[in-house]
Amino acid sequence: VPGAAAAPRWDPQPLAYQELQSERTEVPASQLLEETALGRPGGEDSGCGELVWVGAPVVFGRADSIAGKYGVWMKDPEPVPPFTRETTWRVDVVGTEVRQLFQYEAAEQLAQGYPAKVHILPQPLESTGAVVYRGGLFFQPRRSRAVARYDLRGEAVTAEREIPGAGYHGQYPYSWGGYTDIDLAVDETGLWVIYSTDKARGAIVLSKLNPETLEIRRTWETNIRKRGVANSFVICGTLYTVSSYSAPNATINF
Repeated sequence: VPGAAAAPRWDPQPLAYQELQSERTEVPASQLLEETALGRPGGEDSGCGELVWVGAPVVFGRADSIAGKYGVWMKDPEPVPPFTRETTWRVDVVGTEVRQLFQYEAAEQLAQGYPAKVHILPQPLESTGAVVYRGGLFFQPRRSRAVARYDLRGEAVTAEREIPGAGYHGQYPYSWGGYTDIDLAVDETGLWVIYSTDKARGAIVLSKLNPETLEIRRTWETNIRKRGVANSFVICGTLYTVSSYSAPNATINF
């Protein structure tokens, strides 16, 4: 693997850090959907770095079971008043008509299970790929290859756009399934969507989105099989993948 490097092993005492094993893979970029001067993911002027370690998890709640109630909780890194960086959002994604978005003043309130407000989305969402960013909930509407923006103050969908060729509803999920075909992500540089297409033959495709219009700004194709990883996320324009959702020695690759 070009440029492969292993992260150092951390002393687990007394901080209980877990070792992070990493690989860096140079991935050829796809043809651009738009000819822009954005450069590589993240850009050279972002002032960003790389993930170097992972600490012990902080648990705020547990799913009933894989067949019971589970979902996703989120915070907005760039909130719009009256919301703050402490405002926490939760969606339970089990069922066919998932429309409830729970709002909490802080993560501690989430742990107690008492929401400050419940938003009812005008259309159901699918799976756990939603994010909150700049005052909006970005999500995949059920049984579609589209992504949508729900304005948290106006309580209405303000943008919706299809991701061309994106697999959905079980075509190209992560290894654990759950209709995780279209996965939205936020990092220091903006809004991203992680998915795959028939053209990419199941490999991960990464696209940068305009957070207001959801227009695709640029797209990169990778050689990473989406079904071969448990999850993925973006930091400073770099795509990271998680090898397993159940193995105690799971690795993060980038």
